[in-house]
Amino acid sequence: SYYLKESKGSRRWLLFLEGGWYCFNRENCDTRYDTMRRLMSSREWPATRVGTGILSSQPEENPHWWNANMVFIPYCSSDVWSGASSKSEKNEYAFMGALIIQEVIKELVGKGLSTAKVLLLAGSSAGGTGVLLNVDRVAEQLEEMGYQGIQVRGLADSGWFLDNKQYRRTDCIDTITCAPTEAIRRGIRYWNGIVPERCKLQFKEGEEWNCFFGYKIYPTLRCPVFVVQWLFDEAQLTVDNVHLTGQPVQEGQWLYIQNLGRELRNTLKDVTASFAPACLSHEIITRNHWTDIQVKGTSLPRALHCWDRSLHESNKNGKAPLKGCPIHLIDSCPWPHCNPSCPTIRDQFTGQDMNVIQFLMHMGFDVQKMAQQQGLEPSKLLGMLSSGN
Repeated sequence: SYYLKESKGSRRWLLFLEGGWYCFNRENCDTRYDTMRRLMSSREWPATRVGTGILSSQPEENPHWWNANMVFIPYCSSDVWSGASSKSEKNEYAFMGALIIQEVIKELVGKGLSTAKVLLLAGSSAGGTGVLLNVDRVAEQLEEMGYQGIQVRGLADSGWFLDNKQYRRTDCIDTITCAPTEAIRRGIRYWNGIVPERCKLQFKEGEEWNCFFGYKIYPTLRCPVFVVQWLFDEAQLTVDNVHLTGQPVQEGQWLYIQNLGRELRNTLKDVTASFAPACLSHEIITRNHWTDIQVKGTSLPRALHCWDRSLHESNKNGKAPLKGCPIHLIDSCPWPHCNPSCPTIRDQFTGQDMNVIQFLMHMGFDVQKMAQQQGLEPSKLLGMLSSGN
């Protein structure tokens, strides 16, 4: 199933892949079926949905894409949009993420997609990883159907995970505590997951799990992809077993979190189009506050608009990047929420909003010590934190 909002005057199409983790064996898929049925069956889906963020048709909320044809593809395959296996004797569940996307494309061609100029395949979280895994396949499918004129692009939000070392190693018991590499390794076998041919060729047989990690698959992609990633992604911290429970963090955790930001920043340095704020959060493009977040003074809708323009221009004459229209935006400050435009954080116990300084203190951040390390007066450091420099 999918939801469609047509916009007859527009030749731009936005297809959105929903996220929501995954399951990788019979036990955790059974649990998922019992507790998160809407992510495994379309039976209780509503008849209509209201698009928010980049799927909104309000220009205030969605300045550059409000008028596009919008398609929301809900996530019921639990396989990071990679599966190609039907229900069988030995498998209670069907995992058909990759096939669902193909079928939706086939059907949309008859509903106006055939005359599209641009198709933006977007997704958040597992849907963001799904974009990386499927964007080239969508382009190939349309070419094979005879629609070479459609420019296919990807927008991957919060789906750029690292296969890093966990803060605390745990056995692979459930989706949340299992190290991402192990979960995906098991998942691919369980789902009969498929990865793009060009990425697969980079790795030995049995090592296809590597293609689920953005920095490994990105260099093999043909379609342009814009990567949106919080430097301190909550889902990444969860699988790394850093649990921010409202207790001050220990120094080891604090160093681990800072290092995570550095590692992530490093993997994005060769990504042409990226937006990576130093915030602790997860998912952004369908949130209604998505226009508020800025990196170096540029908002995400503005950066996407610049990216659109740069692709349009380079198609014409391969010019240098547009002046005053940046598309490679990565925060350089080192702590979670050192960017003042980050979404507000709520104290889990009191429900109160916290500003950056309250949040850092609450995390056990030692202003005196940090100021000393940076060679600054504590008051100067506090001033810099509150203004986000």
